[in-house]
Amino acid sequence: MEIVILQDATEVGRAAASKIARVVANKPDAVLGLATGSSPLAIYAELARRVREEGLDVGRTRGFALDEYVGISAEHPESYVQVIRREVIEPLGLNPDNVHVPDGRADDIEAACAAYERQIFEAGGVDIQILGIGSNGHIGFNEPTSSFASRTRIKTLAAQTRADNARFFGSADEVPMHCVTQGLGTIMDAREVVLVAQGEQKADAIAAAVEGPVTSMVPASLLQFHQNATVILDEAAASRLALADYYKYIAENKPAWQQYA
Repeated sequence: MEIVILQDATEVGRAAASKIARVVANKPDAVLGLATGSSPLAIYAELARRVREEGLDVGRTRGFALDEYVGISAEHPESYVQVIRREVIEPLGLNPDNVHVPDGRADDIEAACAAYERQIFEAGGVDIQILGIGSNGHIGFNEPTSSFASRTRIKTLAAQTRADNARFFGSADEVPMHCVTQGLGTIMDAREVVLVAQGEQKADAIAAAVEGPVTSMVPASLLQFHQNATVILDEAAASRLALADYYKYIAENKPAWQQYA
């Protein structure tokens, strides 16, 4: 993995948005993998600014959300249908018909998961997948011990994940117990991955994912095997990395054509 350490969340969002904008510029109908939560918000804000002020053309850009809660109405403000609409589709001006979210309300969840996998395949696969990371090392909602070969499926959320996501609801008890999530195998199929993390609360998970062994106990560690994965961090999220100075040295001495921040 390439590790990029920047000063704050704004710089993290700007650097990640630069990578994504480059993909879209080279392939106008690019397929983006869309994460939710607080980690990617600065990315979406910067992409929206580039659309408004720099003419970034996303008219043909397509998107697939990573996950969705089960047992929550599509009108609930914290359903990912609404979050993606509010944070991505409307600010960037994406065509809503080109953006898809897993169906957590289907009568047959297994069939809906299989259909979502087919949609991604028929779209040509994800060109660049945006990821955050949970405090327990999950990506998407692939909790610890998830299969590295897993595809889109229903998962039971860990107690830690429900506690972490309580900030979006009234309490942890209001966070749904189940979700539909792209699997680790699905995520690894993306041609490029960019994971962002901000804040000291993510530092232990980042250290385990980047410098620890590859293990299902830290699902994000599987990205060590991805052919094109970039991890972009602020100083706080990078604070437990043993080789932080080395990663900064690499970034400072990259050839000009590899720069994107």
